[in-house]
Amino acid sequence: MNPASPALIDQLAAAVGDRARVLTEPTDLAPYGFDGTAALRQRPACVVFPRTTDEVAQCLRAAHAAGTPVVTRGSGTGLSGGSVPVAGCVVLCTVEMNQVFELDERNLTIRVEPGVITQTVDQLAAKVGLFYPPDPGSQKISTIGGNVAENSGGLRGLKYGVTRDYVMGMTVVLVDGQVLWLGNKCVKDVAGYNLRDLFIGSEGTLGVITQVLLKLLPRPAARQTALATFRTMEAAAETVSAIIAAKIVPCTLEFLDQQTIRCVEEFSRVGLPTDAAALLLMESDGAPATVAEEIAAMQDIARRQGAIAVQSADDEAEADRLRLARRSAFAALARVRPTTILEDVTVPRSALAEMVAFVAATCVKHRVQVGTFGHMGDGNLHPTFLTDERDAEEMHRVEQALEEIVDKTLALGGTVTGEHGVGLAKKPFLRRQLGDASYDLLRQIKRTLDPQGLLNPGKIFD
Repeated sequence: MNPASPALIDQLAAAVGDRARVLTEPTDLAPYGFDGTAALRQRPACVVFPRTTDEVAQCLRAAHAAGTPVVTRGSGTGLSGGSVPVAGCVVLCTVEMNQVFELDERNLTIRVEPGVITQTVDQLAAKVGLFYPPDPGSQKISTIGGNVAENSGGLRGLKYGVTRDYVMGMTVVLVDGQVLWLGNKCVKDVAGYNLRDLFIGSEGTLGVITQVLLKLLPRPAARQTALATFRTMEAAAETVSAIIAAKIVPCTLEFLDQQTIRCVEEFSRVGLPTDAAALLLMESDGAPATVAEEIAAMQDIARRQGAIAVQSADDEAEADRLRLARRSAFAALARVRPTTILEDVTVPRSALAEMVAFVAATCVKHRVQVGTFGHMGDGNLHPTFLTDERDAEEMHRVEQALEEIVDKTLALGGTVTGEHGVGLAKKPFLRRQLGDASYDLLRQIKRTLDPQGLLNPGKIFD
């Protein structure tokens, strides 16, 4: 692979029609050298801001002819290093591709460009009584293209799934500039291999997404929120397992451990009980009668599992305050130490109690500070290491703890990433999870679509 040359940079400027939309100065490039992942950074050779599919295609044709790697990114909120540049690469930033082309109420779809902010999609849908369920914690700043590329999840993943479940079509530009439309508005479509799904979660390694057709749902008529606090993390985890075993599928079942509760309270002052070992945020949506019934049932289960206190939000303002506690967890933990490493392990829900106990014991064993929160209803935990990347000895202990947590996750039948993607951070563990045959098949697919390995090289696998 060749680094971006002055000639290529001139071609990129010609492709987007404006030299000002190609950054090359070191100070301008610095913000594009990292994403939301700690301790991973590399300054690119240049950053280009296309505004149309045709401009993306022209940029890729030029980079392909020059043999120069291209890393695509949006807002840079990824948490697996998926959009961290490689040396000499072109960063193709899609934030200026932010048009909304169509909101189709007859077919319950919306078609947007990749730079549209995730929360904007749901806000537009809400104006006509519709609903876009995926809600990653970064929804106020993350872009929908990044969500599709990483197959992002969110707080409502338990009931509504992840981004993949809402993508009906997309425009993709291949490494040589070919433009493909994949999918349609049909609810049923079983024609051939599902190429659309191949690009969802491909982390920019197979093509560049330039339009997305998303499925919308009718907006739930009612929503109710409750909070339960516990003396032990295991009791909170057992409550989640009991709720699922009772065949209740709430839209949200979120977990915070004591470290996270204390940090959130110091950060947001929402009135959380800082003496509790853990809390669960429980939320139901749907028909009013069903919502009331599910909230009451979940509260009863929490009490039977030994909850110290159970409360319901009195109104939407109170519910927003409780949701804020969960949404601010990562930011609150990030204030404690210079470096915050957020993990993304996911286990079958019946194994949650064992997993949270193992995470706590492992971090004590290796003398590393951790706060754990996450989407416990779908088994997705975020053990968050609070450390300092300048301390090599401490970082070594963090790596040891992380490796043991990953091994335990896989031993319990889990996955190394529930919603953040593989990127650079989870790459060392992917073969362990998939096995040799599946892992090698992924690499064959990559080689077929990108023989020179120019698209986001080094991500998912080497």
